[in-house]
Amino acid sequence: MYLRFRDGREIVPQRVICQKCGALLYYGAELKPPDEIIQSYDGKCPNCGKKLSYVPKNVEVKPVDETSQLGT
Repeated sequence: MYLRFRDGREIVPQRVICQKCGALLYYGAELKPPDEIIQSYDGKCPNCGKKLSYVPKNVEVKPVDETSQLGT
């Protein structure tokens, strides 16, 4: 289940992207540890073959500042 703004945009707690090619490796409301996501791809990006690292290179945490606009 995803929360949505009234304009239809989804609020997704976690998104994991390959640093090399930008492939979307995980997108979902359930927070998953990096090792679980890496293991699901046998340690390599399925798009470009880059070895996936257990140490994140870039982490962004963004507040949801539009909570008053959430739909019910």
